[in-house]
Amino acid sequence: MKRIVVSLLVLFFSTWALFAQQTLKIGHINTQELLQAMPETDSAQLKLEKMQKELQSQLEVMQVELNNKYQDYLSKRDTYSELVRQTKEDELQNIQQRIQQFAQNADQDLQKKRADLYRPILDKANKAIEAVAKENGFTYILDLSSGVVLFHSDSSLDILPLVKAKLKLK
Repeated sequence: MKRIVVSLLVLFFSTWALFAQQTLKIGHINTQELLQAMPETDSAQLKLEKMQKELQSQLEVMQVELNNKYQDYLSKRDTYSELVRQTKEDELQNIQQRIQQFAQNADQDLQKKRADLYRPILDKANKAIEAVAKENGFTYILDLSSGVVLFHSDSSLDILPLVKAKLKLK
């Protein structure tokens, strides 16, 4: 029994010593800076801005319609019978609800479009980061743009220039 325990301890310490001798190669990158350097990001941003302007324009048209009907209602409400007045008020509430629903749907559509446009860009950036890390023997790559890394030493290498070169960016 003693031999087994001693053998296990020797095996454990020799394995631990082997791992302790391996050096960690740590790198870092600011992915936001990388994404800004990628031309695909500009194209995606332009598409998002175009979509946002279209949706904003439609929302403004709907708001003008509501304002016009509301002004018309205010100017004539004293002349309306109770039934007509209630019908007009219901119509105004309906338009306001449609505007709110449109705004919510527009936000969701914009978020989905943003995800769809940026997914391939992020995938391309991540593949390049992974390739550079493997080619250069990095153990870890930290993303400085996430705000989670509290400290990185001078021995951590900035791989942004390597990734830019991999992607053929300036």
